[in-house]
Amino acid sequence: MAIKIDSKIVNYEVAKDEDDETRKENAASNIIHMHEKLERPEMLLGSTYKVRTPLSEHSLYVTINDIVLNPGTEHELRRPFEIFINSKNMDHFQWIVALTRIISAVFRKGGDVTFLAEELHSVFDPRGGYFKKGGTFMPSLVAEIGDVIDHHLRFIGLLKDDKLDARQKAFVDAKRREFEAANNAAGNEAGGDESKAFPDGAQLCGKCQTKAMIQMDGCLTCLNCGESKCG
Repeated sequence: MAIKIDSKIVNYEVAKDEDDETRKENAASNIIHMHEKLERPEMLLGSTYKVRTPLSEHSLYVTINDIVLNPGTEHELRRPFEIFINSKNMDHFQWIVALTRIISAVFRKGGDVTFLAEELHSVFDPRGGYFKKGGTFMPSLVAEIGDVIDHHLRFIGLLKDDKLDARQKAFVDAKRREFEAANNAAGNEAGGDESKAFPDGAQLCGKCQTKAMIQMDGCLTCLNCGESKCG
């Protein structure tokens, strides 16, 4: 179709397709990031964790709901959006509600929220902590909530699992076999109970907070994370 130009032409340039860099910039400008003004969708993906502690006869149920950003694209992300904690025990109701609202606000703020787990882990109960099943020490109920958040952040990929590599795993397995053989030779059944994760008498590891530190050849070694006082 012809277009009639009535005014004087003062400038012109040749139109060209967008280059790759421009397309990337335009695509980046359309990426949705986590921020506090992001509206809550009608449905969120949730995970509920049961927390059983010796501090109460009733369990805690911790639910963390996640929002999926940029679904169906290469920039799809799953990020925590809110947290709820429920229990029949009402002794801690006020501070638990306050804690969940603060944590949810930090989640919705966006950015790096992984510091929350570490901060909660460092809260100690003045009355003393307790050991979870498996021998992991929990300094407080708040720390256990932090442990749940840590587990969930690893589940959605915000934190990386710090598993032992092949060399470390082989070292720990060798130490375990050596320890159990020495105990069996001495007629001590402490290391032979297969139902227990770690031997009786194991000490608390300062790195992974698990009762898995054993004395071998004059050196304390953790059978859970591989930590060794001898390097």
